[in-house]
Order: sequence, then C-alpha cells, then structure tokens
Amino acid sequence: MKKQVHSLEVRNAALTRLEERGVTVEDIAEIVYLMQSPYHPDLRMDACIESVKAVLEKREMQHAILVGVELDTLAEKGLLSEPLQSIIASDEGLFGCDETLALGSVFGYGSIAVTTFGHLDKHKVGVIKRLDTKSAEGRVHTFLDDLVASVAANASSRMAHRMRDEQEAEAARLEALSVKLKVENEGGEGTEQAG
Repeated sequence: MKKQVHSLEVRNAALTRLEERGVTVEDIAEIVYLMQSPYHPDLRMDACIESVKAVLEKREMQHAILVGVELDTLAEKGLLSEPLQSIIASDEGLFGCDETLALGSVFGYGSIAVTTFGHLDKHKVGVIKRLDTKSAEGRVHTFLDDLVASVAANASSRMAHRMRDEQEAEAARLEALSVKLKVENEGGEGTEQAG
C-alpha cells in the first residue's frame, strides 16, 4: 500500500516553497489590499493576511504551488528535457501551462477571483512584478508569478464576499433593532392607567 501524505505535511511544504522562493504571506496580502481597498476604505492589512492564509489552507492551492515551484526549480537547474527546459526557463510567451495551473486553482472562488486573476496576470502587481521580471541570477518563476496571482485573486474574492456578508448582517441587525425600538415606543403609548 502506498503511503498517504498527511495534509499538514503538504501544507508545510507549500508554505516552505513560497518562503524559499522569496514570497511571504504579507507580500500576497499587499496585493489583496490593493485590489480590495478601493471598495472598502476601512480595510485593514490583518484582514488581508487572514484571507491569504485561509486560501493557502486549501489543498488544491497547495498542490498547485508544489507542482509549479518544482517545475521552476528544475528549470533553474537545467534538469528538464528539451524543449520544455528552454520553454520554462525563458517563460515562453505562448506557453500557457503556467496560467492554466494557476487558473485551475481560481475557479473555486467564483467570477471575482477569475477576473481578478486576469487583471493580476496582465498588470503584474506587487511581488508578481518582481517574480515576472527576468533576473540576472538565473531564477525561474514561470509558474510562481501566476500561482501568487492565483492566491491573491482567491483571497481578494474571499474578502469581497465576506465583507458583503458582514455588511448585510449589520444592515439586518440595524433593521431588527429599529423595528424593536418602534414596537417598544408604540407599545408604551396609551398604557398608563387612569387614576
């Protein structure tokens, strides 16, 4: 029987790979903040960090990170066969497998995540820009830049939906309080007994 890999081991490996490649949760949270703060002026960075961490808890995201970073690392070491080695090492413009892997991890978070991913892939915001820029040190981030965009897009969508839920819950609470006060005020009138 094959050994089943414990989910905690997978999670830790994915987080370690990000860290080894110079990507922090805070880096990704900054992108989330940039994407969501225009819609929520009181947004705090700690909420963005929490959302990124929640996305990184998803097994599908962890698997995508492990696969993508592994391919980037093998390309850096020249260990892939040709022509794949050259395609990944040069981040060939017509190679779409990197976006496909990242996009597959976005579908679970809805249309906001999909459109946000497209925006981030096109505009290369924050740490994504650094990862996408060809470096003189021979680093390859063909997959990682798209995977970071995927995490940021998912965390951004997650926040957008949760903030709407919180706004609606608060509006419902205020409406219920208003009705309660109205009933109490109406019920208090004419209840004095004649003496």
